[in-house]
This record gives sequence, structure tokens and C-alpha cells, in this order.
Amino acid sequence: MAAATKVPEVRDITRVERIGAHSHIRGLGLDDALQPRQVSQGLVGQLASRRAAGVILEMIKDGHIAGRAVLIAGQPGTGKTAIAMGIAQSLGQDTPFTALAGSEIFSLEMSKTEALSQAFRKAIGIRIKEETEIIEGEVVEIQIDRPATGTGTKVGKLTLKTTDMETIYDLGNKMIESLVKEKVQAGDVITIDKATGKISKLGRSFTRARDYDAMGAQTQFVQCPEGELQKRKEVVHTVSLHEIDVINSRTQGFLALFSGDTGEIKSEVREQINAKVYEWREEGKAEIIPGVLFIDEVHMLDMECFSFLNRALESDLSPVLIMATNRGITRIRGTNYQSPHGIPIDLLDRLLIIATSPYTEKETRQILKIRAQKFRWRTSGGCTLCSWMRPDPPST
Repeated sequence: MAAATKVPEVRDITRVERIGAHSHIRGLGLDDALQPRQVSQGLVGQLASRRAAGVILEMIKDGHIAGRAVLIAGQPGTGKTAIAMGIAQSLGQDTPFTALAGSEIFSLEMSKTEALSQAFRKAIGIRIKEETEIIEGEVVEIQIDRPATGTGTKVGKLTLKTTDMETIYDLGNKMIESLVKEKVQAGDVITIDKATGKISKLGRSFTRARDYDAMGAQTQFVQCPEGELQKRKEVVHTVSLHEIDVINSRTQGFLALFSGDTGEIKSEVREQINAKVYEWREEGKAEIIPGVLFIDEVHMLDMECFSFLNRALESDLSPVLIMATNRGITRIRGTNYQSPHGIPIDLLDRLLIIATSPYTEKETRQILKIRAQKFRWRTSGGCTLCSWMRPDPPST
């Protein structure tokens, strides 16, 4: 009997995910009573720290943390960034999370306060709501007439229906290309954005469920739309204040978002944008989402930066500020004074401090197991990693 041919594994490039150091964290791992579980949502151990973070999370949700910030203090490698990421994940998927190290703000291209201002604005999201006109219906028939010579513009007709009406639309060359690209056929339920001409497939109609076509297992069946073909639909976009700043700061500012060359942004531009955002909020067109700004190695900041943070915390457009440090009593940068964590006393009085403790060997093993599952590591039995991941031998 011939040996079975081994088929190589085929990976879909479009589904490959970028994995970071904290990609496995999905929350703080607390129950309804804010009691931490030993291993939950990617976090291991640090029970007291996670419970404290859970209490602060409830204060953030209730809006009782205005004018204050959070400091996570502990030795290197004790999960300070992980707890900050857990707080951000617990606030919701759309919540902006901006992380930077204290040494990043010292640059020759822009001032320290400008770098901090941009970081603050990146951590504030704006959920903008707008209404757009769409055409939604089930495709009855598509007719595309191609010229006999093979060159020239294509013309066609598209028949759409709902439960109440049926209409025939004339198609231009651009719309025909979009339909072919989306592989739209009779029986599909589609939406067409009238402003942009974008076509989206919602699924197959239930009336075609018994058609024995070559349909994949992922085919989704939906009901035929009701009412009129033309409808008004509310679309929600989530952007950060910094993105709005960059786009409005110069001509073709949106190109700077991709190049990263944002430069200094004038305070007048920010004031005008703030006034416009407040106006949108009053009209119900926009909603402000305070995100999380995480500053690691906060002891690297100097007195100018700490003075700026003190003032920025009092602003109504301020994100949740979480800082982390691994220093004890140390000198405040730019002065000869010593202070806990290298932070001035007046700012230290505003901070809610969470202390982290070193992981035990058992907890370190558990973290490695979670990371190995996330990375899908396939390692040989004799490697160092597998010896870490093996369970403890039974006691004799």
C-alpha cells in the first residue's frame, strides 16, 4: 500500500495576526464581586494588585477619578504593563490605549510638552455618528452587456427587490466592476452606499437556501429586507483627537498620519477642534471616549513634564493616566531633591498607587504556558522551554 502523501499546511496570509508581549491579555480576570481569579483573561497571580486595579476601574466607570492618576510601582517583570493593558481592555474594545516610555518624549524634533500633548490627544477617542443613504435589497437578476469588439464601456441592469417593492437600476462601468469584484450573484442580499458607491454583501437570501450551488460552510443566510429599497442608516466612526488635529493642522494633513511626520501643532488649532467636538456632543453627533495613557519609566520625566501633567489632569478632555516605575527613593530629574519613585510630592498626592510583587516559580510556569498557547510554539522535548512547562514531578 502506497504511503499516504503528506499535504503541507496552507496558511491564509490575510488571517495572520501580529502578536505582541501582551496580546493574550483580555481583561483583569475579576468576578462580579471584584475578586481576582488565580488565572483568568491572560493574567496570572498578582491578586492584591488586580483587585486594587478592579476598584480603580469601577471608579473610572463611575467618573469618580477626575483630577487623579494611577501609579503602578514594582520590580521589573512584575506585570505593571499587563495590569494597565487589562484596565484598558476592561473599559471596552473602542477604548484608545496609548503607551509610551518616559524617555520617548526627549526629542530634537518637538518639545517635551508637545510630545506629551500629542500622547494625551491620542488617548482620547471621538465616536462620530452620521447618517448616510443606502440601497438595500435582494438581487433578483444582473444583466451585463459587453461590447462585441471587446473594448469600450460595459453597460448593465441590476434588479433589486424587498418584500414590498422591486426596482431596476442602470449600471455604469464602475458599478459593474464593483459587483464583479464582490462576486455578487442572484440571491445575494447587498447594500450600496449612495455617497461612495461601496457594495457590501450581507449574505444569501433564505429563499435560496435549498439551491444546491457550490456554497461554502461559511455562507450566511439572511431574510429579504423589508420596506423601501432606499433607506437612511446611521454610521459610527471612531477616531482619536490627535488624528483630527493632524488632519486639520496642514494641507493634506491626512498624509502625515501615514508618514508619522506630524510636527508641532498650534494650540489655536486644538482649541478650535475642542470647540467643534463640544458642539457635536451637544447636538448628539459625537461622543467622547476617555482612553488610557500609559507612561512607563515615569521616573525619567523631569520637572517641566511633571508640571505639565499636573495641569493636564485638571482638564475635562483628559484620559485616564496610568504611570509605572521600578524605582524607590530616587532623585527627581532636573533637581537635587529626592522623592519616592522620583515623582514630586504635589503630583504624588494625586496618585492612586498599586504595588506589584515578584512572581513565584509556579506563576512563571503558568505565564509561559499561556504565551506558548498564544504563539503556538512547537518545541522539541529536550529544550529549556519544555522543561519549564512540564508539571512538577509527583512527590515521593
